[in-house]
Amino acid sequence: MNAPARSPHFAALVAKQPDNALFRFSLAQALLTEKREADAVEHLEACARGKAHWMMPRILLGKALLNLGRPSEAKPWLEDALRLAIEQDHQDPAAELQTLLAGLGNA
Repeated sequence: MNAPARSPHFAALVAKQPDNALFRFSLAQALLTEKREADAVEHLEACARGKAHWMMPRILLGKALLNLGRPSEAKPWLEDALRLAIEQDHQDPAAELQTLLAGLGNA
């Protein structure tokens, strides 16, 4: 049995407070869980653009764009996430990002 969709709950919160990055991030995560990458992109972009030091929205945005077949758009977000992972000493995300970026080549 599938869990109930969480995105309507977070969509209502975002509608009330569109500038709340945590609500947008939670909505994006719910949309990703529901396999709705295209719907999550705008919320992840808003989170990433709003907080220069926030690594996770960049990782999730890059992966969502890859899943949508948009590697050239994903690459700069993944590169920025890797920079942040290294700066913030997040070794596991850095290793994962290096692998993803290596697979992209010249995308």
